[in-house]
Amino acid sequence: MKRLVARAWRGMRGVWQWRVLWLTQATFMVGVTGIVRDGEGRVLLLKHRLWPEGREWGMPSGYAHKGEEFGQTVVREVKEETGLDVRTKGLVVLNSGFRLRMEVVYEAELIGGTMEIDSFEILEAGWFTPDELPEGLQEAHRRLILGEGVS
Repeated sequence: MKRLVARAWRGMRGVWQWRVLWLTQATFMVGVTGIVRDGEGRVLLLKHRLWPEGREWGMPSGYAHKGEEFGQTVVREVKEETGLDVRTKGLVVLNSGFRLRMEVVYEAELIGGTMEIDSFEILEAGWFTPDELPEGLQEAHRRLILGEGVS
């Protein structure tokens, strides 16, 4: 039986193998967050309209588009939400194990642009030092900013 399955698998090749894997393996949405810092070490925080009341403040975040490199998701989301241009520096966190999603966090640095918030998604935006983080900041984001990781 094992030999028959192996022969069938090798015979399928490329596209058909991917289709079988797509149907039988876990599929995730990927949430991507950027820890965006300016030249003074301040972090960009946004007050999100669609986040739970009392926990609206957080870093720029969004879901990766199909086929999008996760670092580019940070660049795109920051541009869409704030009008600012950033460059990702490195992967900080990759969390999986959730039922239908995984989370990715990148360090990023401001490289230009002018702050123009997307008023549909964002209520306020600002630059904060780690000592002056706003009330209502997502606890996981607070830990990331302070270098404590996530749990």
